[in-house]
Amino acid sequence: MKLDYRRTLILGFGFFGISVIWSVYNSFVPIFLRQYDLPWGLVGFVMTLDNILGITMLPYIGQLSDNTWTRLGRRRPFILAGAPVAAILFVVVPAIHLQMARTAGTLGLLTGVIIIMNIAMALFRTPTVALMPDITPPALRSKANGVINLMGGIGTTIAFLIGGRLFAAGQSYPFVLGAVLLVIAEAIVILHVQEPPPVDQDGTSASRRPNALESLRDTVRNVVAVTRNPDKSALFTCLAIFSWFMGYNAIETFWTSYGREVLFAPQIAAGTLTADQAVARAASMLTYLSAAFLVFSLPAGFVATRFGRRPTILTGLGILVVVWSGFLLTKNPAYVTLTLVASGIAWALININSLPIMADLAPPGQIGAYTGLYYFFSMLAASTSPTLVGWLMDLTSIKMMFPVTVAFMALAFLFVLAIRRAEPEQASNAPVPV
Repeated sequence: MKLDYRRTLILGFGFFGISVIWSVYNSFVPIFLRQYDLPWGLVGFVMTLDNILGITMLPYIGQLSDNTWTRLGRRRPFILAGAPVAAILFVVVPAIHLQMARTAGTLGLLTGVIIIMNIAMALFRTPTVALMPDITPPALRSKANGVINLMGGIGTTIAFLIGGRLFAAGQSYPFVLGAVLLVIAEAIVILHVQEPPPVDQDGTSASRRPNALESLRDTVRNVVAVTRNPDKSALFTCLAIFSWFMGYNAIETFWTSYGREVLFAPQIAAGTLTADQAVARAASMLTYLSAAFLVFSLPAGFVATRFGRRPTILTGLGILVVVWSGFLLTKNPAYVTLTLVASGIAWALININSLPIMADLAPPGQIGAYTGLYYFFSMLAASTSPTLVGWLMDLTSIKMMFPVTVAFMALAFLFVLAIRRAEPEQASNAPVPV
């Protein structure tokens, strides 16, 4: 079997658009919220509202798309419904912040728009990701996920590099850029990706429309089934996903704030940088991480194919534990750059190969549901980490995000050690017809 790189690259535009949006969102929305004089814990909580919704929505939408069939397929109708709404509301977020007085009423309106925008994002996020295992046999999914994350890495790099510079010129500009790129990227997927007919567990083509309550009940059953299954590979995979996203979100949510309040605080005090310029520079620094992730996305899939997914993920987690432990001792510019580059490589080793494990552990006909479980545990982490880390930062200092990251990456390492079914030849589901 050979991977269809052209088709996979086209599919990768879906992840490209999603990555641009989330990179801009996580870089600059915390800066907006902090300007309402909120404590770090409350900033973190507001940033988790979308993830709290995602805990229930993403698995449900994945299950719903598994059992939906239209002339456009299973997944594309969700993209068509959610992406335009998300793009419009994404532009509204900075408009509210910049055009209205910074009062409690404005904060409430801003938070409401953020929630609705994230509901729209949740509507098509799981179906977009589930398209990859839909059209890719199990043995090729690590390579395919590498291609898709390569596209996601390009989106993230654009968000950090160009978006960071645009923020210094105008705080709304990165959001406009993200919205335009999202619409273009998802339109490419809708127009050029042809979905194969769905397959039920008995191997027959599925065209039934599910009852919403039934799909939600099945989602809950999937979570319970994973915990009760005598083979704990899926459970340990979910716990590992939760742990490394707990650590990653601690850095992702507060990095630009750390740049403004610690890394570039001397320049702000000296008047050589404004606060917005410091934020823009901190966001641009994340280009080191995203570029390293971008470069290593494809190799990460090949490394896992050659040496195994579990050893590859363990290597990535080990790198993160080491480099972020060193970050506790120094903020030397050279070491900061080294840490960000190493983190991008490590995150590629981890992230490229985790979703294929979940997809291969899925019973036939339930790839969308297990993709939803992947997002359930990643969203659970994203819902917990910013609030927890923000609260700890209020008690100590903003630097507390670094030991939290190290601790959770070490915990993820232990969970990955316990996974027994991580390779495609051990998966329970057969290749999907393409």
